[in-house]
Amino acid sequence: MNVTTATTTGRTAIERTGIDGVVVKPTETAPLAATDTPFDLVCVDYEGREALPDAETLAALADRTTLRVTTPVRADGFDPLGDDGLLDRLPADARRVLVAGHGAYLDDAEQERAVAPRLGAAVETAADPWVGTESVERLALAAGGVQYELLSRRTESALRGLRAAGFEGDVAVYAPTVPTDDEDAILDAVGAYAARRGPVRRALPDDAATDASASGRAREVLTQAVRDYALVGDHETVGERVSTLKEAGADLVVGYPAAGIETFTE
Repeated sequence: MNVTTATTTGRTAIERTGIDGVVVKPTETAPLAATDTPFDLVCVDYEGREALPDAETLAALADRTTLRVTTPVRADGFDPLGDDGLLDRLPADARRVLVAGHGAYLDDAEQERAVAPRLGAAVETAADPWVGTESVERLALAAGGVQYELLSRRTESALRGLRAAGFEGDVAVYAPTVPTDDEDAILDAVGAYAARRGPVRRALPDDAATDASASGRAREVLTQAVRDYALVGDHETVGERVSTLKEAGADLVVGYPAAGIETFTE
């Protein structure tokens, strides 16, 4: 494992949390805005073929940062057993995050494609890949590469279990991040996100609001849920959770600024 503890002298508040990189979603944020954050590591999420940044933008990012681009192995353009034409858009020094792909960004035919052979084939050809584990944990472990975990209520115990079982590979954790103690701002940013998780969805009252307008039982459920599935609270609180994740076995934690990229540049 490669966790490095750097001096906090001269570091911004978000850097002092111990977060190692920033995630940008192209439909929300101009990807080059990531260069205004203090992080060298930038991960560009996939939100569909139309949202994929153009080659010039990706090249500019790769020139100024350590760039990783999420590439769903079932999606046309990134399918190692079919159409992989979008790979030509990635700069030579960009690295890939290999994922099965969120159904919202895949058509019906893409969703039917087998994940296992595609992950295996992609790992064989991608340099230093990260492999997304969401819903395909065993396949991801079998494929190899850096395991890319989505933060959840069981992440810390899962990491400890992996390390106790002798897993020595690197693990990166993806975490929606809202560095504020304003509960309404937190719920507006990640309440709906947490509400989509199975255990939370089942605990919420029917038709409950999932943003700052939530009240009663719904607000109680969401107040806990956002802390299970995201990094929230003031910078010190976020830093404590990041430290706990790294103590459990995470090598890297990358934050998605769910309340806006400016929360990582302030």
